[in-house]
Amino acid sequence: MAMSADRCRAECRVARRESSHAGATFYAGATLLCGLAVAMLTTAARADNFANVYYDARKDQIVVTISYSGTNPDHTFSLKWGQCKESADGSSLEIVAEVLDSQWQDAAAQDFKKTTRFSLNSLKCRPAKLTLRTAPRFYYTLQIPARTISSP
Repeated sequence: MAMSADRCRAECRVARRESSHAGATFYAGATLLCGLAVAMLTTAARADNFANVYYDARKDQIVVTISYSGTNPDHTFSLKWGQCKESADGSSLEIVAEVLDSQWQDAAAQDFKKTTRFSLNSLKCRPAKLTLRTAPRFYYTLQIPARTISSP
Protein backbone atom coordinates (compact mmCIF):
# COMPACT_ATOMS: atom_id res chain seq x y z
CA MET A 1 0.00 0.00 0.00
CA ALA A 2 1.47 3.38 -1.01
CA MET A 3 1.92 6.01 1.66
CA SER A 4 2.23 9.73 1.11
CA ALA A 5 5.37 11.50 2.30
CA ASP A 6 3.31 13.64 4.74
CA ARG A 7 1.68 10.60 6.29
CA CYS A 8 5.05 8.88 6.61
CA ARG A 9 6.52 11.92 8.37
CA ALA A 10 3.55 12.00 10.77
CA GLU A 11 3.99 8.32 11.58
CA CYS A 12 7.70 8.93 12.14
CA ARG A 13 6.83 11.62 14.71
CA VAL A 14 4.53 9.16 16.50
CA ALA A 15 7.24 6.48 16.42
CA ARG A 16 9.76 8.93 17.91
CA ARG A 17 7.37 9.82 20.76
CA GLU A 18 6.63 6.18 21.51
CA SER A 19 10.29 5.24 21.32
CA SER A 20 11.22 7.44 24.28
CA HIS A 21 9.65 4.71 26.42
CA ALA A 22 11.26 1.83 24.55
CA GLY A 23 14.85 2.98 24.46
CA ALA A 24 17.34 4.64 22.18
CA THR A 25 17.83 1.57 19.95
CA PHE A 26 14.22 1.56 18.81
CA TYR A 27 14.34 5.32 18.29
CA ALA A 28 17.39 5.06 16.04
CA GLY A 29 15.84 2.20 14.04
CA ALA A 30 12.48 3.95 13.63
CA THR A 31 14.15 7.17 12.56
CA LEU A 32 16.32 5.36 10.02
CA LEU A 33 13.38 3.45 8.51
CA CYS A 34 11.20 6.55 8.31
CA GLY A 35 14.02 8.54 6.76
CA LEU A 36 14.53 5.88 4.11
CA ALA A 37 10.79 5.74 3.38
CA VAL A 38 10.56 9.53 2.97
CA ALA A 39 13.64 9.54 0.71
CA MET A 40 12.16 6.81 -1.47
CA LEU A 41 8.81 8.60 -1.71
CA THR A 42 10.51 11.88 -2.59
CA THR A 43 12.64 10.24 -5.28
CA ALA A 44 9.62 8.46 -6.79
CA ALA A 45 7.68 11.72 -6.99
CA ARG A 46 10.48 13.40 -8.96
CA ALA A 47 10.27 11.31 -12.14
CA ASP A 48 9.57 12.89 -15.54
CA ASN A 49 5.82 13.37 -15.96
CA PHE A 50 3.47 14.87 -18.54
CA ALA A 51 2.08 18.27 -17.63
CA ASN A 52 0.26 18.77 -20.96
CA VAL A 53 0.07 16.99 -24.32
CA TYR A 54 -1.87 17.89 -27.46
CA TYR A 55 -1.86 17.45 -31.22
CA ASP A 56 -1.26 20.62 -33.28
CA ALA A 57 -3.06 19.88 -36.56
CA ARG A 58 -1.85 23.05 -38.27
CA LYS A 59 1.82 22.06 -37.86
CA ASP A 60 1.31 18.27 -37.72
CA GLN A 61 3.14 18.05 -34.40
CA ILE A 62 2.54 16.78 -30.92
CA VAL A 63 3.29 19.35 -28.26
CA VAL A 64 4.50 17.84 -25.01
CA THR A 65 5.07 19.74 -21.77
CA ILE A 66 7.11 17.68 -19.33
CA SER A 67 7.67 18.31 -15.64
CA TYR A 68 11.03 17.01 -14.52
CA SER A 69 13.70 17.51 -11.88
CA GLY A 70 17.40 18.06 -12.25
CA THR A 71 20.34 20.30 -11.52
CA ASN A 72 19.76 22.41 -14.67
CA PRO A 73 17.00 23.31 -17.15
CA ASP A 74 19.00 22.11 -20.18
CA HIS A 75 17.40 18.68 -20.57
CA THR A 76 16.33 17.77 -24.09
CA PHE A 77 13.67 15.21 -24.92
CA SER A 78 13.38 12.86 -27.87
CA LEU A 79 11.03 10.08 -28.97
CA LYS A 80 11.87 6.40 -29.40
CA TRP A 81 9.12 5.05 -31.65
CA GLY A 82 7.70 1.56 -31.26
CA GLN A 83 6.07 -0.56 -33.96
CA CYS A 84 2.76 0.37 -35.56
CA LYS A 85 0.23 -2.33 -34.63
CA GLU A 86 -3.42 -3.09 -35.14
CA SER A 87 -5.58 -2.73 -32.03
CA ALA A 88 -6.75 -5.92 -30.32
CA ASP A 89 -10.13 -5.75 -32.08
CA GLY A 90 -8.49 -4.92 -35.43
CA SER A 91 -10.47 -1.72 -35.90
CA SER A 92 -7.66 0.83 -35.59
CA LEU A 93 -3.89 1.37 -35.43
CA GLU A 94 -1.83 1.93 -32.28
CA ILE A 95 1.73 3.09 -31.70
CA VAL A 96 3.83 3.75 -28.60
CA ALA A 97 6.62 6.31 -28.32
CA GLU A 98 8.95 6.44 -25.33
CA VAL A 99 9.92 9.97 -24.29
CA LEU A 100 13.65 9.96 -23.53
CA ASP A 101 15.38 12.52 -21.30
CA SER A 102 18.93 13.40 -22.42
CA GLN A 103 19.96 13.81 -18.77
CA TRP A 104 17.98 10.97 -17.20
CA GLN A 105 20.62 10.44 -14.50
CA ASP A 106 20.71 14.11 -13.45
CA ALA A 107 20.21 14.54 -9.68
CA ALA A 108 16.71 15.75 -8.73
CA ALA A 109 17.73 19.10 -7.22
CA GLN A 110 15.12 21.49 -8.72
CA ASP A 111 11.81 21.18 -10.54
CA PHE A 112 11.59 22.32 -14.16
CA LYS A 113 9.02 22.30 -16.95
CA LYS A 114 9.81 22.21 -20.66
CA THR A 115 7.62 22.23 -23.77
CA THR A 116 8.90 20.30 -26.78
CA ARG A 117 7.35 19.92 -30.24
CA PHE A 118 7.74 16.66 -32.12
CA SER A 119 7.03 16.58 -35.86
CA LEU A 120 4.81 13.80 -37.14
CA ASN A 121 5.74 14.42 -40.81
CA SER A 122 7.31 11.00 -41.23
CA LEU A 123 4.74 9.07 -39.16
CA LYS A 124 3.05 6.64 -41.54
CA CYS A 125 0.99 4.90 -38.84
CA ARG A 126 -2.21 6.96 -39.24
CA PRO A 127 -4.84 7.45 -38.06
CA ALA A 128 -3.65 5.95 -34.79
CA LYS A 129 -3.91 5.98 -31.05
CA LEU A 130 -0.52 7.26 -29.86
CA THR A 131 0.61 6.39 -26.34
CA LEU A 132 3.52 8.41 -24.98
CA ARG A 133 5.44 6.76 -22.17
CA THR A 134 8.07 8.09 -19.78
CA ALA A 135 9.80 6.36 -16.90
CA PRO A 136 8.80 4.98 -14.57
CA ARG A 137 5.06 4.54 -15.24
CA PHE A 138 3.62 7.68 -16.75
CA TYR A 139 1.47 7.38 -19.88
CA TYR A 140 -0.51 9.77 -22.03
CA THR A 141 -2.66 8.61 -24.94
CA LEU A 142 -4.06 10.76 -27.74
CA GLN A 143 -5.55 10.23 -31.18
CA ILE A 144 -3.48 11.19 -34.21
CA PRO A 145 -5.69 11.80 -37.27
CA ALA A 146 -5.03 10.72 -40.84
CA ARG A 147 -2.61 12.94 -42.71
CA THR A 148 -4.36 15.87 -44.32
CA ILE A 149 -3.68 16.49 -47.97
CA SER A 150 -2.59 20.06 -48.48
CA SER A 151 -3.26 21.78 -51.78
CA PRO A 152 -0.35 23.47 -53.63
